[in-house]
Amino acid sequence: MFLLDTDVVSELRKRNADANVLRWSRTQMASSLFISSITILELETGILRIERRDPTQGAALRMWLEQHVLKAFAGRILTVDTQVARRCAQLHVPDPRSECDALIAATALVHGMTVVTRNTIDFQSCGVALLNPWVSQLDEEAAVYSRASR
Repeated sequence: MFLLDTDVVSELRKRNADANVLRWSRTQMASSLFISSITILELETGILRIERRDPTQGAALRMWLEQHVLKAFAGRILTVDTQVARRCAQLHVPDPRSECDALIAATALVHGMTVVTRNTIDFQSCGVALLNPWVSQLDEEAAVYSRASR
């Protein structure tokens, strides 16, 4: 089961989305892909900012959120509950981190999921399983082999 970070959801909207991200997403069963309510928070915040400076683009993004994201992930949007909040608090000690990233990591940890993100550095010290779909599996396996043979 996979918890998609906001960057993955945004990438999949692009007309020229990264080929590796598209390939990875197309090989997954929709039922295994989840998002956090924090991703909705981040998308909503971005859309509200864009609506203020470019109403036309803002309207297009609002329609994408309402008609595509929320519908596509209906029943697969994980909320921040007490267990997630408490796990998030643990991730801040001893080193404080981004609240949104910590909440996404905590959600994945509580639910036994892999975080899918390009921003792996933001999550590495959380102890959560990570997958970067921008890097093809062959590239990733070669990098692991290269590090192991040193």
